[in-house]
Amino acid sequence: MAFTRTELLGYQNAEVPDLLGPGLRLLFVGINPGLWSAATGTHFARPGNRFYPALAAAGITDRLIRAGEGMTEDDRSHLIARGVGITNVVSRASARADELGRAELQEGALRLADKVAVLGPGVVAVAGITAYRVGFGRPRAQLGRQPEAIGGAELWAVPNPSGLNAHQTVATLAAAYRQPALAAGLVLAGSVQGETPERAF
Repeated sequence: MAFTRTELLGYQNAEVPDLLGPGLRLLFVGINPGLWSAATGTHFARPGNRFYPALAAAGITDRLIRAGEGMTEDDRSHLIARGVGITNVVSRASARADELGRAELQEGALRLADKVAVLGPGVVAVAGITAYRVGFGRPRAQLGRQPEAIGGAELWAVPNPSGLNAHQTVATLAAAYRQPALAAGLVLAGSVQGETPERAF
């Protein structure tokens, strides 16, 4: 599947439905959907995004989800069965995350807290430290578990899996995503029963 630039621009400000289901334990939160994600109706779908390869490498999924052409119902069911959900700080799609303003990110963070309080996941992982710092008013925040909670859930900031984030690889993303997954109580593929974040590496 391929889109022209004109076709993608037609998805500016479109929304991607949250991926949610019963038994939610770990909620991943993107900054906002890219245009490719909006076109396919699938979070983190742009070719070159390392989100799903990192989930597989971390054992959060037991197979690689290929989302570039959109996610299959079987893939969605697999994530939900694993206790994983996906949403965004800001719902509208844009070509780049830096098109979002401070107020929009802050409003999105407030809406996210309300959403989390209703959904009740054990752990929330926001993928993007810069947007996290702005949206949550934590200018000195570092990656990892945060001292505050959100909507009653444990809060983590994890690296953005975008291919534009050259500081990260699939391996480093997998290590970062594995920690909140263990904290959420997910049984990871290839893990030892009862494994904790401190023993994971």
